[in-house]
Amino acid sequence: MEKTITQIQKDVDDWAQQFEKPYFSPLSMVATMTEECGEVARVMNHLYGDKKKKDGETMIDLEEELGDLLFTIICIANDQNISLAKAHERKLEKIYGRDNYRFNRK
Repeated sequence: MEKTITQIQKDVDDWAQQFEKPYFSPLSMVATMTEECGEVARVMNHLYGDKKKKDGETMIDLEEELGDLLFTIICIANDQNISLAKAHERKLEKIYGRDNYRFNRK
């Protein structure tokens, strides 16, 4: 059985709480998130874009990079006491409400 986002947030917090300073400052975490987004973009560009990897450059796995980005987002949420499960529910309410008829259906 896969873990819920609530369980994943707890796993990250359990790991982080073993340190004197469990989370970086909010601005540092946003900078880290931006770096991780760039790494995801780089992999996607290598896979699907015009910028192919250089000779000798190893291909970093998209799954790994998405995992790094998710971890950083979870750290931000935990530090700010935000439930990502609740954030997800709010987003679903928005897309099924305001945005429900915004795009052409199949």
